[in-house]
Amino acid sequence: MPTKNSASDLEVIKLNKTVKKAVAYFKPPEQLTVTEWADKYRWLSAENSAEPGRWKTSRTPYLKEIMDAFTDPKIHHIAVAASSQVGKTEMELNMVGYAIDIDPGPMMFVVPNTKPIAEDFSKRRIAPMIRDTRSLRDKVADVKSRESNNTIFNKSYPGGMLTITGANSPSNLASIPCRYVFGDERDRWPKSAGTEGDPWRLVEARTNTFYNYKMVEVSTPTIKGASNIEDAFNNGTQERWSVQCPHCGEYFFITFNNIRFETKVKKVNGKKQFKVSDINCACSHCGCASTEQVIRKQPKKWIAGNPDAYDKGVRSFWINAFASPWMTWEKIILKFLEAGTDPEKLKTVYNTLFGQLWEDRSCETDEEQLLARREMYHAELPDGVLCLTCGVDTQGNRLEYEVVGYGFHEENWGIEKGIIMGDPAENDTWERLDGVIDRSYSFEDGKKLKISLTFVDSGGNRTQEVYEQCNKRLHKRVFAIKGKSADGIPYVSIAKKVNILKGKERKVVVGTAWLYTLGVDAGKDHIMSGLDVKEPGSRYSHFPLNDNLGYDETYFAGLLSEKMTYVNGKWKWEKIPGHERNEALDCRNYANAAFKALRPNLDRIYRILKELVPEGRPKPKKKYKKQKQRQLFDDDW
Repeated sequence: MPTKNSASDLEVIKLNKTVKKAVAYFKPPEQLTVTEWADKYRWLSAENSAEPGRWKTSRTPYLKEIMDAFTDPKIHHIAVAASSQVGKTEMELNMVGYAIDIDPGPMMFVVPNTKPIAEDFSKRRIAPMIRDTRSLRDKVADVKSRESNNTIFNKSYPGGMLTITGANSPSNLASIPCRYVFGDERDRWPKSAGTEGDPWRLVEARTNTFYNYKMVEVSTPTIKGASNIEDAFNNGTQERWSVQCPHCGEYFFITFNNIRFETKVKKVNGKKQFKVSDINCACSHCGCASTEQVIRKQPKKWIAGNPDAYDKGVRSFWINAFASPWMTWEKIILKFLEAGTDPEKLKTVYNTLFGQLWEDRSCETDEEQLLARREMYHAELPDGVLCLTCGVDTQGNRLEYEVVGYGFHEENWGIEKGIIMGDPAENDTWERLDGVIDRSYSFEDGKKLKISLTFVDSGGNRTQEVYEQCNKRLHKRVFAIKGKSADGIPYVSIAKKVNILKGKERKVVVGTAWLYTLGVDAGKDHIMSGLDVKEPGSRYSHFPLNDNLGYDETYFAGLLSEKMTYVNGKWKWEKIPGHERNEALDCRNYANAAFKALRPNLDRIYRILKELVPEGRPKPKKKYKKQKQRQLFDDDW
């Protein structure tokens, strides 16, 4: 039976517990950075992480600088443009957890909309982090408790409250003062919160009373020219996660343009399956290639493009999936190949994996725009050209041709558009075409390239003459083509031999020629979507301003002479009224098809031109008994 003294002891124990809990709130916070706090306290939840357990910054070293910028007193604004699979959400959660535990204050976490995103984020990401991180669990009451300040959208803790809301909720954005603001997936926010205007400006105004405020905006990049995170990045230090080249020692940011690989395709149950090999990364400075394994072991650091922004309190970062420890380069490349030419699928790959802005290709490019963007070439071949092909269209009284240059990732340059007057049945007409095909085209430094492959249209009433003349020029890699206009026809099919016929009734076989069949509709679609790319880089088309190269109003009227129309339940290409001549479009289509059929080793050509390897022809490849038409192009260029 308890005595009077034992009852008194019990009261003392209760009092000690109460005082201990109260005194704990007066204990000075630990002097930690976000990285140090996360490594010491943060636990990753099993339902959200592929690697549950204690957080380790060493797993994603590129996040250290970003997280520690949050604890830099000079920095008030952090912007992060990042692809998927790099840990950007966990980085934000580490900052949130640090603020709750170490340096509390009123906080707002804003996602694109309240329902379902804000509700899902609270239940699936915030709640598990609080549950599994002890230092947070002791400070934030459970939603099921009787404390009215703790709900799905509000988390109360000593010194502040976390509000989770959507960018579409003007009442929340405009009424709650905040020291900390997190803007998640900024590129997916609405342009206006109801009728109140820009949601980011609304929430920014909530920080005015705090001298030590922090604003963090994070997003996967989306559309170029319409991207919030692009604007925020440009206003900051513009830091990119860069790797040191093992060959030249310079640091560079890896983009898809740096990646080189070989592709094999086969059809299984009517679907294409891709296999990639020889994956390398070419240095942006010296061009030397390194494997993924080598690159991952190299030193890395953030390189700022606008370091002066630090003094303004703004740091910005850009990173993509090539740095992710969870995404192999092979997987990224396969996603790209599987997207094919589908714009929506490609947009997803560019945004979520390449971490690149997508060029909005919904608007139609007109002739005036193409004329205006012509540029002066300082030599026959601008820097960037690595391979030349030629497309030739035959008419009853002439040959029209275009020489096109190609670089990495289908960036292309118009080199020369010309007309050779003369009957295609006459040798003299073709001998003048030889003058185009046999030429060596020069770079500014004096190095030269020749045309690697020429495709000649065999349609019209000069089919047999084209076969004969192409067969005579087989050693020059001149081949006849036949265009077919219909859905489902591959852009370039494997070449087949056809008979060359002579005589009045065309029944006498005098030889054979190689003939490629082209799906010209697929080629035209590819040309038009490429013309809408607005800035140099992948798939951008350059045109010269230089005189006498053929790129005038007539050329662009011909290039844009057709459009897709919906006729009798089918889509088809038709000439636009007033644009009767389409030879320029056909020549470009044939030149592009020649490049696709050729599949040159651009990386090797680049290294030869830059004198990174001894100049000379590569060793001949081993020939097999079953020889495919691809062996016609075994040489690299």
